[in-house]
Amino acid sequence: MSTSTGAEVRRLARSGGWRGPTPGLAPGYAQANLVCVPRDLAFDFMLFCRRNPRPCPLLDVTDPGDPEPKVVAPGADLRFDVPRYRAYRYGELIQECDDLTAWWRDDLVAFLLGCSFTFENALARAGVPLRHLEQGRNVPMYVTSIPCTPAGAFQGPMVVSMRPLTPAQAEQASMICSRYPLAHGAPVHVGDPHKIGVRDLGRPDYGDAVEIRAGEVPVFWACGVTPQAVATRARPPLLLTHAPGHMFLTDLLDGELEGKTSLSA
Repeated sequence: MSTSTGAEVRRLARSGGWRGPTPGLAPGYAQANLVCVPRDLAFDFMLFCRRNPRPCPLLDVTDPGDPEPKVVAPGADLRFDVPRYRAYRYGELIQECDDLTAWWRDDLVAFLLGCSFTFENALARAGVPLRHLEQGRNVPMYVTSIPCTPAGAFQGPMVVSMRPLTPAQAEQASMICSRYPLAHGAPVHVGDPHKIGVRDLGRPDYGDAVEIRAGEVPVFWACGVTPQAVATRARPPLLLTHAPGHMFLTDLLDGELEGKTSLSA
């Protein structure tokens, strides 16, 4: 699918015209992870994001019951504008669904977190290969042994996304991605996956496995799917998210995030 803006991807998601993963869609537009929690857990989750900015860089937070992300996409509706959603109860994945009509409540607070798909446009412009796009797959994501800093009810492991690169490409990618702290920034690990608790690169916890070629090493970035792994440990009564790799497309251009550590409402 070829689209030119984040708004076009949102319209397709809302109409049912696109239900697939979003890497490579609307190049140049920032993508975001979605997490919705009840109001009585919203402060804990906000604090969790502040204490763990690598996997959970905050882009926008809605008022309770309000599905409009006024900072990153005014007029959008978080209940309908993501291609695929997940609903967790007490840490158990209950349903994947096309919209949140059956799950939305007036006390829900929605958080949008930066996504590594955002910096992929800059990597592509620099000639850094992106294997998951080459192979038409979702990016592979893994639960690690890296602990997040707890906050209230929320505690658990960091999730990472992986892109195979040569050592020289990994160094180039690190320099580029460090300019985008709101899209997870530089890699958190390069090389031996066992050192971060990843046992089998061919069996990702989320997304799809990709080919790793001779001379390449796995390069790992913090990932906004972390709250979904945390949910299985923290077991909140309700947590709504995007399906891994099926992101919310914002109206922000990737250049607007470059060098920033926060967005002002």
